Amino acid sequence: MSKRPPVKDWATDFDHLDPRWNENPYPIWDEMRKKCPIAHTDRFLGVYFPSRYEDVRAISYDTEHFSSRRVVVREVRPEVTFPAPPITSDPPNHKDAKLVLLPPFTPDAVKKLEPKARAICNELIDKFIGRGSCDAAKEYAQHIPVRVIAHMLGIPEADGDQFRTWIHEVLEVGITNDEVMMRAVGEMNAYFQGQIAIRRRNPGDDLITKLMDTSFKGKPPSEPHILGTLRLLLIAGIDTTWSAIGSSLWHLAKTPADRARLAAEPNLMPTAIEEFLRAYAPVTMAREVVKDTEVNGCPIKAGNMVLLSFPAANRDPAMFPNADKVIIDRAENRHAAFGLGIHRCVGSNLARMEMTVAVEEFLKRIPEFRLTGAVTWSEGTVRGPRSLPFAFGR
Repeated sequence: MSKRPPVKDWATDFDHLDPRWNENPYPIWDEMRKKCPIAHTDRFLGVYFPSRYEDVRAISYDTEHFSSRRVVVREVRPEVTFPAPPITSDPPNHKDAKLVLLPPFTPDAVKKLEPKARAICNELIDKFIGRGSCDAAKEYAQHIPVRVIAHMLGIPEADGDQFRTWIHEVLEVGITNDEVMMRAVGEMNAYFQGQIAIRRRNPGDDLITKLMDTSFKGKPPSEPHILGTLRLLLIAGIDTTWSAIGSSLWHLAKTPADRARLAAEPNLMPTAIEEFLRAYAPVTMAREVVKDTEVNGCPIKAGNMVLLSFPAANRDPAMFPNADKVIIDRAENRHAAFGLGIHRCVGSNLARMEMTVAVEEFLKRIPEFRLTGAVTWSEGTVRGPRSLPFAFGR
């Protein structure tokens, strides 16, 4: 990102691209909750930031005043020409668009993908275990969801480098550079148009073919609808999960006691994964304010955006005792990592499976590991480590 004016006051001039926010946002959110629970900035053409769980929840369920047609806060707000249903859909279209995607992501469907995910993890570990070190973000976490979603879509897993480039351009560079954003979207459309053409000639047993064969409101979905959904699956199905995997491994690298406990108590893994999701939730979505309203006494003006921070909600001490502590046996954990309301993540079962498998296989093969250098974090509204230097052993 280009150099930006420093933040004067987090309550009235916040910037989610500020390096301090990028490195460690949690103290900033704590300050916001105490000083101004619904902060506002004039940057990005006007944005609100609710930091309390109850406010994030209220906005998530209010589809009358808050539209999902824009889900990323950017420097510009051009007309929406490339929707990505169902994530950019509002009622009444949202329900039908979401129903199209539910079957491939049921628990039973995801369970069938687990052997593939474990094979991918072990293939990746085989490449670096012998040298005693790795970049656990670049060499491990980033590859797992890329290859799983490519397998589901029936597209070449070898195209992963291109997918990662598009994700970086859309979710990071594209926040401040509209030209890069539009070029990446155009390239993704062209890529998937080619894949659709292949399946028109020779249908396969993959998610693209199934999406083409489905029904949307009693009719075949239009090509723009299919392209938008495929872009969504590629982006939302990859960056969010690799960020969550990376954050989980980052925590275990710096917390030997939790690493040892998971090795001694493997049945604790599902609870630990839920706590990693709560504590290091990667995704902040956006909403566009389409009607003036009020949230918890705070006037919200139409024409602004809202950064709907599920990670901030998950750190609210009014909802979670010891919210800033990672407690891997936390008994009650109604976190919002997968969102709240009608847009709750359709791929939550897949993400949980990939996280669980990735952490289990890494611990199985490499029970001792530690950080050996600086960790770099992504910029924008999906947060996760982009560089995670590990050495193996004590």
